Amino acid sequence: MALDDPLATRLQQLIAADAHRLPLLQAVRSLALPDAWIGAGCVRNAVWDALHGRPATAPHSDIDVIWFDPAACSPEQDLALEAQLTMACPGPQWSVRNQARMHLRNGDAAYTCATDALRYWPETATAVAVRLTREDRIEIAAPLGLQDLWQGLLRPAGAFATDKQAQFAARVDGRGWLTRWPQLRVVAAQDAIE
Repeated sequence: MALDDPLATRLQQLIAADAHRLPLLQAVRSLALPDAWIGAGCVRNAVWDALHGRPATAPHSDIDVIWFDPAACSPEQDLALEAQLTMACPGPQWSVRNQARMHLRNGDAAYTCATDALRYWPETATAVAVRLTREDRIEIAAPLGLQDLWQGLLRPAGAFATDKQAQFAARVDGRGWLTRWPQLRVVAAQDAIE
């Protein structure tokens, strides 16, 4: 994201001040994985809590760590990394996935990097990730932008607006987002981002 983007600055400030998420970012950084980020609900939910005037809740489940290394594509490698993160930061449920292989499971074209993989995630508000640099700066990856995230919009992205539209609807209904964050709005599939 451009450094002068006010939405990126807001997100950096929000995450930097979050006592729950900063240790998670530090734990991932300690692994020194190539192209590694924490994304999805860990980031999205912090913003949605802020939009609803609530303090950020501690993320307990499914801390999505994405990274990219074509030379280390085994699921066993990801499980070993999950175990290391659990030792370093117990409590949350870690989910580590090398994006160099995830296109096969998802039926997409091969991803070129972790940030490219975000373009294929179900919602624009979910396709956001952050990481902590060695200089303790928070970097943001948001190939579909931050606008929808900060506006509380649930917009399907890519195939989730067409072929996978039922999966998008099931996610919205099944995860209880509209109950937990009632100010969110669902965007029609025809207004999706390709």
